[in-house]
Amino acid sequence: MKILAKTILVAASAVAFCSCGGEHVKGDEVKCVNVVVARDANELPPLSYTGRTKAAEEVNVAFRVSGPILRVLVKEGDYVRQGQVVAEMDPRDYQVQLTATQAEYAQVKADAERVIALYQEQNTTAQNYDRARYGLEQITQKLNNHKNQLADTKLRAPISGYVKTKLHEGGETIGAGMPVLIMSSAGDVEVEINLPSVEYVQMDKYTGFYCTFNITGDTRYPLQVVRTSQEANANQLYTVRLKIKGNYDHKKLTPGMTTMVYAQVAEEPSGNIIVPASAIIGDEDKTTVFVYNTEDGTVKSRSVKVEFINPDGTVTVTEGLKVGERIVSTGAHHVVDGQKVEVLKPQAKSNVGNMM
Repeated sequence: MKILAKTILVAASAVAFCSCGGEHVKGDEVKCVNVVVARDANELPPLSYTGRTKAAEEVNVAFRVSGPILRVLVKEGDYVRQGQVVAEMDPRDYQVQLTATQAEYAQVKADAERVIALYQEQNTTAQNYDRARYGLEQITQKLNNHKNQLADTKLRAPISGYVKTKLHEGGETIGAGMPVLIMSSAGDVEVEINLPSVEYVQMDKYTGFYCTFNITGDTRYPLQVVRTSQEANANQLYTVRLKIKGNYDHKKLTPGMTTMVYAQVAEEPSGNIIVPASAIIGDEDKTTVFVYNTEDGTVKSRSVKVEFINPDGTVTVTEGLKVGERIVSTGAHHVVDGQKVEVLKPQAKSNVGNMM
């Protein structure tokens, strides 16, 4: 164990350190450190993908009738409420159509009422009665349809959210179903990634997903798969949509942001912990690490038992640590117990786990 401790000390001393202060350690001085998350020795490094945030719901907003657009009442970026009128179509032709149908309805209704009255007095046949009744029902449905078509000349937002894209302007003539606007829902965002086929077919081995953003530092946001494409795109990639679980700041995380998504791979836990050799502080009798407290930004010294030094620059700890705890990886020799520290951001996106 003495030889092991000395070896770790030599390895750790070779790691460069960026300090916010001087060379002398003071308990009230804020030092800059790197931290890593302690992982199980059998846990494979997470697979990483570049992702992009998307609105949880994105809809094409279109008229249900054809005709010339009178005006579009919103701009790109506007927030609109569900049911709010966002565009209007020239209602002239539909108003004329409805007026004609209303006149036809009045005539048919009057004739039908006379026949029904005669039938009740047994002064006409059942055939005439049925013809009058069905004729009245038919003209009633026609009237309702023309009322609906006139109402549909006002385009209302199907959801509450933001106008993402404005596709047409007033004066243009469009057909029924042609999108006028594209809207994205407000509130929750989802993350979209693309997986190659060799990894897509092994998704059942993934134990979980999480993502990180540059603007939120090393904060991890757990993800849950909501849907996957069943067909590869032209680049032989499969699209996977994930939602962010739990509470988060909706003002910080908005649609269109780039994020790094990590997929954790299932393995049987060993009970042993892997941390960088630079995290270990050792002497002839004792080896310790500094555990970072995310709540108050301080570090706490803790004794650990080191079993192996691994070829990749990490060590295997058999006692003293738990999976998921945050450990000071660079700068451990320049802090003291209870000191407040500043966590440096990772230097590179390819540095998965911040082990380098």
